[in-house]
This record gives sequence, C-alpha cells and structure tokens, in this order.
Amino acid sequence: MLRTSLLPRPPWGRPGLKAAVTAGVFVTILWNLRCFLNPSEVSREVPKHTKPLVVLVWEWPSKQVPNISGDICRELYGIAGCWLTTERRLLGQANVVVFPHARLQPGRDRLPKERPPGQNWVWVSLESPSNTKGLAGWNQTFNWVMTYRWDSDIFIPYGKLVPNQSATMNIPTKTNLVSWVISNYHRTQKRAEIYKNLSRYLHVNIYGKANKKPLCKDCLLPTTSKSKFYLAFENSIHQDYITEKLWRNSLMAGTVPVVLGPPRANYEQFVPTDSFIHVDDFGSLAELATFLKTMNSSRYRQFFAWQKKYSVKLYTDWRERICTICTAYPSLPRGRVYSDLASWFNT
Repeated sequence: MLRTSLLPRPPWGRPGLKAAVTAGVFVTILWNLRCFLNPSEVSREVPKHTKPLVVLVWEWPSKQVPNISGDICRELYGIAGCWLTTERRLLGQANVVVFPHARLQPGRDRLPKERPPGQNWVWVSLESPSNTKGLAGWNQTFNWVMTYRWDSDIFIPYGKLVPNQSATMNIPTKTNLVSWVISNYHRTQKRAEIYKNLSRYLHVNIYGKANKKPLCKDCLLPTTSKSKFYLAFENSIHQDYITEKLWRNSLMAGTVPVVLGPPRANYEQFVPTDSFIHVDDFGSLAELATFLKTMNSSRYRQFFAWQKKYSVKLYTDWRERICTICTAYPSLPRGRVYSDLASWFNT
C-alpha cells in the first residue's frame, strides 16, 4: 500500500514480505479508525485544489502601473489564491473585473461588449460624491461597489487603527500651534469659510500648493508634526468620507486633528472619542480658538492615549486594496446589479 512507504526503514535492511503486509494492514486499520473518530481533522489535511481568483483591472487607478506579476497578493499581503492582471485578453477567464471611476471614459464604448456568465464587475472610487461626476451613465452596470463608505460591498478606507499593545505614547516636539496643508483652495468650500473665520482668532501655518509652499513627500510628516494641532478639513462633507488628512497628516504625524467632515459620531466609528477635536463641538470658532490656545499640557497629552493600544495603518498601495477583493469575494452577494449608482452613492 501507499501508506506503507511512509513507514521508517529499519537500519539493518528491508523488512520481509510478511512483515510489510502486516505493517500495511496495521497502518490501514489505524488510518480508517482515525477517519471515523475525527473526520474533520483528516479533511483539514486534504487541501481543496481550487483555481486562483482572477481579478482583471480594466484600467489601473493610478497613472503608473506597479508590478503585479506573479503571486503578488500572497507575497506582499498574505492573501493566497488571488491573481491580479491588466491583460484584457484574459477577460473571458476573469472572475472579477475592476473599473475605477476616475479612469472611466464617458459612454460605454470602451467597456467590454459582453460579460461572461458568473463574472462580476466592481465600481471603484475614493472620491466623495461632490467630486464624482457622470454616475447616471453607469446604471445597471456594476454588481459591487468598492469605496471608502462603510456600507460598500468592499470597504477600502484611507486608513485605520490597528491593535499594537507594545505601543507607547510618542508626542513630537512642538514649535507652533496650528498648521494646515492645502493644495486645492476654493472659496466656496466650507473648509475655506471655516479657516477664514478661525484665522481671525489664531495664526495658522499654511503649507501646500494653495499657499505656494508645496511639501515634498518626505517633508510632510516632519512639518505637520511640529504643530500641536492640525486642520484635518475635508473638501466636502459626506458619510464616512475621512481621508488621509486625519490618518496621515494628523494621527500618524503625532499631532491632534481638528476635524471638519461628517458628524462626530461618524468619526467615532473609526477612532477613539478623545483622539480628535471636532469643529462642531463648539458654539463658535472663537470658542474653538480659545480652547486650542489655552489647553494645558496635561489635557493635551490625553489626546494621545490611543497610541498606547493602537498604531495607524495607511492604505496607499492600490495593489493591497484590489487584493482585498479576493478576501471579501466568498461573502459578496451574487446576481445583484446597482440599478441607480448615483442614488446609492449620494445618499
């Protein structure tokens, strides 16, 4: 029997035929008995050989396409059985096709003409509804949505807190009170109005293209970390729209975010209550300014208590985001199509 080949050979030579047969019968009895007593354990030892999930990215979300050759999801993120490709000739073999909204052209002429049976299409966006146009043209097209919204089929936040029991509080040395990095400044935005009125009561150090003080990639965190507070003002106010302004520019930098975005309760779904200051916490911007300017060191340190249990994880690599489709795939709904994508996203 095959199982007898697993028996260790004695050092003094091959066993006789009778001994081999006896050993084979004995092993077979033990194996069958083990299957009877604990079938679940045996089934775990026999892996199910399934084909990798093929995820075709119709247009890569960013201008530069990174290396996605080989088993990149497993090598980088420990997600097995997930195969990414941008080769459109593999459309017929793809289980999932990903369509980033920022790369979609108006009209459907550049989309696949037919959808193979069982194939699911994913609409992807990290922009807010205020900055997402042309959704009405994509009704009855996509099976799943993949956005920063918690209620998306596939949730892709800008960042999150991950448990880190060995973490300690780390508060960088502060040299100024408030800073803000802003690239696209429009007077009609609420954040522009809030800044204008707040600046009447305190000085804000402004960086970024809007103030002709752009920061290099490696300069941003060292710059914002010098401020006690950072204006984590979103460009538009929408459910769950909490971007890198909170995760990277504030929390990761080691400064306290003063947030303008969805209601406080929405922020508290993702970060501790006492890790940020919300503009809406105050009856006026004058009260907010007074609160920031008069805060003592003991109260200030309380805003960093989260560091004892958590650290910030940023999502910056589109490969990681797309690989998570494979993790979510088994539990995603089948046979559903978003009949009115704009209605869902703008809710």
